[in-house]
Amino acid sequence: MISGVEASASGAPVSAAPAETGLHARVLEHLGTAICGGELTPGSVLNIDDLVDRYAVSRSVVREVLRVLASMGFIETRRRVGVLIRPAGSWNVFDPQVIRWRLASAGRMAQLRSITELRTAVEPHAALLAATRASHEEASDLIGLAAKMWAAGKAGDEERFLSLDIEFHRRVLHASGNEMFLRLQDLIAEVLTGRHKHHLMPHHPHEQALQLHAEVAQAIQRHDGERARRAMVQLMEQAFDEMRSLWEQAGEPER
Repeated sequence: MISGVEASASGAPVSAAPAETGLHARVLEHLGTAICGGELTPGSVLNIDDLVDRYAVSRSVVREVLRVLASMGFIETRRRVGVLIRPAGSWNVFDPQVIRWRLASAGRMAQLRSITELRTAVEPHAALLAATRASHEEASDLIGLAAKMWAAGKAGDEERFLSLDIEFHRRVLHASGNEMFLRLQDLIAEVLTGRHKHHLMPHHPHEQALQLHAEVAQAIQRHDGERARRAMVQLMEQAFDEMRSLWEQAGEPER
């Protein structure tokens, strides 16, 4: 059954009560964060009655939460055993909510590393494709976004800069014309938002980063695919440099 929806006597779906929806979100958030943070380890068994008592919710709320966790690869049900926590290798790591929970956990640095590596593999090629496929309007919009990012960055307006940064990278992925690249937009938005939320970004963006966003936009507007790719590579390398200092502070080894 779809979360937050149940069937009426006539068979038509009706919305669940707001209180139940809120309880579902609270329990899901707590369990998801606990699994990502290692508080609930692989092989641990979840008991529905225990969860009902612990969170003071109905069995239907608990079952719906478990259904969502199962869809994310977090749990599985085994006969005569119960609900088991699955290892991280089984998780749907492309789910934005999973990324959000991992960023809020002790595994934050590992999540930042893997997303940054993914971005480095995909976004430069997306910029190259955008230079050959973007419409005049799409290219002009990127130029405008880069200018607004420069202004927000220089003013130290972190909230506005974050919003513009997410939109800039979303539009590059969209302009690439590759629908699979575009599906990564939510992942990139989550990691940028997570870095901001957990104070892992500079208060004032580095001037080089601002300039590189402008260069990506200008190269796309000029249909210079190789220049767009190189500028995005440099932008990703800078992100890696920022992350490297965080990994060193956390005591994580270079790979």
